[in-house]
Amino acid sequence: MIVADVRSKLTREDVALALALISQQGTEARERGERTLHEQGLDPLLDDPALHEGLLGTPRGAHASLPLFAYVTVRQALLRSGEHERMLADYAASILLHFGLRDRAERVADTDDETFDTLASLLGAAEGPDPRRAFLVQAHLGNYALWMSGLFPDRIEHRRWRRGGPDLEYFERLGRRGFALAAKHRLADEQGLALLFTHVAERFPVLRIALNRLSDTLLFPHRHSPERLMRQVKDEARWRHAE
Repeated sequence: MIVADVRSKLTREDVALALALISQQGTEARERGERTLHEQGLDPLLDDPALHEGLLGTPRGAHASLPLFAYVTVRQALLRSGEHERMLADYAASILLHFGLRDRAERVADTDDETFDTLASLLGAAEGPDPRRAFLVQAHLGNYALWMSGLFPDRIEHRRWRRGGPDLEYFERLGRRGFALAAKHRLADEQGLALLFTHVAERFPVLRIALNRLSDTLLFPHRHSPERLMRQVKDEARWRHAE
């Protein structure tokens, strides 16, 4: 089960590297980082823009662990999109780490033998007779929709324009539905996930747009197309209207 646990997996080595990357901007930055960690704890330290700059813009940043890199980059993308809830950044980063492994994005659990490669197939299994499996499928419907629409929007838009495939709004709609269903399931209450899934359902569009920006700048920075430009303009207008 994917949960918001990336920050809890950070090690002493991650903290030491974070301070080192911040310190590359000078004595004042180092003292600020050390003071932040001592007085406020790790979370505000991870929000320091100097850490993000160090991860992306210096050779030493290449030594960062995947959890540290994923959380900081997702967190900064969400902050720039106006989302300040750390739990959402933690959860989105966890999806990236899990789904980046082998074919995990197509399985509702690590040990599940059945694979899904469309939202329609997941939706069809989201209300099955087995309560535990239905809960896993509902959560996975949301996770898969966010993974695809967040990191691969160009692929979705390409299929829509060339083959008549579903658009990003379709992924948002079914993703929100998956998380909303999971939030209402009794197992969500038992596992302390109801509030998280409720928040993700409500903020799905913001999460999607933030991950699109991360994907556009980090994963596919050299790809240019009319479809990408139209998406970016539309999302920018939508985000400003929401403000």
